[in-house]
Amino acid sequence: MERIASFSVNHNKLFPGIYTSRIDGDITTYDIRMRKPNVPPYLSNPVLHTIEHLFATFSRNSAMKDHVIYFGPMGCRTGFYLLLRNTEPTDAIRLIVDTFRQIAAYTGPIPGASASECGNYREHDLPGAVQEAKDFLPVIENWTPENLKYTV
Repeated sequence: MERIASFSVNHNKLFPGIYTSRIDGDITTYDIRMRKPNVPPYLSNPVLHTIEHLFATFSRNSAMKDHVIYFGPMGCRTGFYLLLRNTEPTDAIRLIVDTFRQIAAYTGPIPGASASECGNYREHDLPGAVQEAKDFLPVIENWTPENLKYTV
C-alpha cells in the first residue's frame, strides 16, 4: 500500500500551529495542531468534543460557511482537520483565528449537545475548551501563509 501523506510528516519535529496538510483540487485540508505530538498531555476527549461542536457551529455560521466542508478531531488528540473549498490561505487562517477567538469567549450552551443531536452528548467540557482556545490563540494569532508549510 502507498503511505499516506500525513504519515510522511515527522511528528517528532512538529509543533503547534496551522499547516496545509494536503490539497485535492479545490479542497484544502488544514492541520490545526494544538499540541506537540507524542508529548502528553493530549487534549481530553470532552474538550476535543466541545471544540468540535463549537468550531463546526461557528465556522458554518460565518461569512465562510459555504467553503467549510468538514471540521473534526485527530485520533491522536493533538488537534483537528479543517477542510475548506476554494479558499485563499489568508482567508483560512483568518477563519481559524476568528473561530478560536469565539470559542475562547464563549459562555453559552454547547450547540448540538442534546441526546437527539449528538451520539455522546454528555461528554463535553466547555470550561476546558474555552481554556484550550485561549492557550492556542497566542500561537496562531500572527500566523501567515508562509507558516502553513510543514518544516519537518
